[in-house]
Amino acid sequence: MLASSVMREARRAGIGTDAITAVGSIRRYAPDIGDVALLGVVPMARHRQVMKAFTRLPLVVDVKSESDSTVVAGTDRGPVTLHLTTPEQAGAALVWHTGARAHVDQLQARASRLGLRFDAGAVSRTGGAEIACASEDELYAKLELPYIAPELRSGDSEVVAAERGELPHLVSAEHIRGDLHMHSTWSDGRNTVADMVSASRQLGYEYVAITDHSERAWSSRTLSASDVGKQRDEIDALRAKFRGIEILHGVEVDIMANGSLDFEDDLLEGFDIVLASLHDAGGDDEQRLSERYLRAIRHPLVNVITHPANRAPGRSNGYRLDFDRLFAAAAETGTAMEVDGAPGHLDMDGELARRAAAAGVTIAIDSDCHRIDGLARQMQFGIGTARRGWIEPAHVLNTRPIDDVRAFVARKRGRG
Repeated sequence: MLASSVMREARRAGIGTDAITAVGSIRRYAPDIGDVALLGVVPMARHRQVMKAFTRLPLVVDVKSESDSTVVAGTDRGPVTLHLTTPEQAGAALVWHTGARAHVDQLQARASRLGLRFDAGAVSRTGGAEIACASEDELYAKLELPYIAPELRSGDSEVVAAERGELPHLVSAEHIRGDLHMHSTWSDGRNTVADMVSASRQLGYEYVAITDHSERAWSSRTLSASDVGKQRDEIDALRAKFRGIEILHGVEVDIMANGSLDFEDDLLEGFDIVLASLHDAGGDDEQRLSERYLRAIRHPLVNVITHPANRAPGRSNGYRLDFDRLFAAAAETGTAMEVDGAPGHLDMDGELARRAAAAGVTIAIDSDCHRIDGLARQMQFGIGTARRGWIEPAHVLNTRPIDDVRAFVARKRGRG
């Protein structure tokens, strides 16, 4: 990610900011990043010095524009904007530059009604001196509101919910007990099962599911039916080796053109958890795609539908589906729907996840990771996307202890 690279270079270069934070659509975990913007906190007297040092970072190839407190630098991967603010107005500036514009507009209107002015990242009394807002909590308190998390700042209903004391208690990384979707070298992953388990244990997870692609999946490598037993033997051996983390033997099985599953039921019964996905629309329309999903949702061995819209941010919004029918069926059958943290999916997106939770669907937040160095990052992307959907810990399957996850699987199999 460009923002991370620039912030890392800034720290290495010793640029004298008290803090530097990604803002704008990145901080809101928006699925489509409109720009790369950073906010640095530094006393006003040092703004010019910091801006000059920023433009000399190795990644920077030219300077697009510059003002008293903002510089736009060009890189080979696109422009990066650095905004600077003072410690006294850090909170106000953070809200201002995080956006969204519609959210900030609502805050400005509220400030005006309270006899305040919120403009250009600072708060003042109308016609008077600035009021210190060193933290975002202070800014919202000045506007007589509780803190509103960045992921909720869309300008939709979050300010009204804040006024009514109805903001959600959002899921966070601390609530996640395990990751139920990842791939190893048995399919198209870069690392072995042992590597993935070891990295997951280092993240503090209590459990992890290895869920490689079934043999007819659209991926570079797949898990053949003949290799399932060998993979199970490897996982059994690793269970004895890795203490303090439960290893679930799972699979991400493809939903075929007729709605059947890639592996036969007698093979699927041997897995601890079964994820089902649709990677190929095959020219099907909304009704046909929805029917394929519905058949999988109603299958007693399918526990999670992964990245249901199969969206690709910046390239495709994914399938058109009858999500009301899908969510009703998932809630009825005890099938979870996934928020997938892979940058190529970020699916279900916030709005869709909110609709799913409102329909009573259990949500799974997973990394869908194919390499150990992306496990934490992609899980955080999934969490951020879920938070955009007002998702709380109680909505999420993998905030629960392992015994509850096993019971979730067993209940559906019992119905079958």
